[in-house]
Amino acid sequence: MNPSKTNRSKTHVLTDLPNVGPATAKDLRLLGIHTPQDLVGKDPLELYHRLNEITGTRHDPCVLDVFMSIADYMAGNDAQPWWAYTAKRIADAKLSND
Repeated sequence: MNPSKTNRSKTHVLTDLPNVGPATAKDLRLLGIHTPQDLVGKDPLELYHRLNEITGTRHDPCVLDVFMSIADYMAGNDAQPWWAYTAKRIADAKLSND
């Protein structure tokens, strides 16, 4: 869903989450995430690595940005477009490589 259209009180199914459409909802279900509430406390990087492992392919890093956005949203923060997390993902990767 477009982040500008999210409504926290109406977030009941995965596609109610910001930046989540049918394809991402399917990926989340592969990870055992069936409701938005299932995301609470989950590590986006761990979810991303598990998705790569389960599917046997390396997904675009933008998938990690989406996971970061929905984890942040479920932690109570405002909905943001997925690309708002790209710089943080890149910075975190640089820090972990130092």
